[in-house]
Amino acid sequence: MPDFMLHAWLAGAAVALVAGPLGSFAVWRRMAYFGDTLAHSALLGVVFGLLLDVNINLAVSLGCLILAALLVLLQQTRVLATDTLLGILSHTTLALGLVCISVFGDTRVDLMAYLFGDLLTASATDVITIAAVAALVLGLIGYFWRPLIAITVHEELARVEGVKVEAVRMLLMLAMALVIAIAMKVVGVLLITALLIIPAAAARRLSQTPETMALTASGLGLIAVTLGLVSSYYWDSPAGPSVVLGASLLFALTLLKRQR
Repeated sequence: MPDFMLHAWLAGAAVALVAGPLGSFAVWRRMAYFGDTLAHSALLGVVFGLLLDVNINLAVSLGCLILAALLVLLQQTRVLATDTLLGILSHTTLALGLVCISVFGDTRVDLMAYLFGDLLTASATDVITIAAVAALVLGLIGYFWRPLIAITVHEELARVEGVKVEAVRMLLMLAMALVIAIAMKVVGVLLITALLIIPAAAARRLSQTPETMALTASGLGLIAVTLGLVSSYYWDSPAGPSVVLGASLLFALTLLKRQR
């Protein structure tokens, strides 16, 4: 296997493994649009990273983390519904990113690379960075698994049982923001949510318990990454969209399973 394919597979596999449990929480908590909102803020992070001449991955990660924290704070005010807040933040950050690109026209921005990802250009450094972030997030999810499940099932009941709901919710948001920031390299801004949601949605039809669903989602994501890269290698298709199509194919196959 060529080195660039090995790097691409390792980077995609790391994202798929951590996206499985996080995507499961996104499906359970009906937070699919949260991923889109963070993806739009990731584009804004790219722009500021280029303008300020700082590491792009760092700028994107900071942008996602700030937006996730802002969303949690706005949710606590209970002034607007969550879907309304997500709509406002999503389109505001996207518009701000596009305006900055237009105003600072001298800055060279390869929008296509960020919108659709560039998995085949993943370097050894990218692999190490993505693997380290994935391991950190997986460790946090494993340690806080029971509180995360508790607030997902019933926040008020979890609060009565002594769970610090706001802190655990903030942890989940920040973990998702970090994964979206690193996943942008794999599938791009426009398709990040697909890698979170589609394997988890497919796993839901095959699983009986939360733990099984999280593990199955990671496994399906890993298969989708492999299918996408094989397709890209033999048919010269774009790697990121091919990974998403691989996940969609797996979801379509799960529809053949009869539900009891």
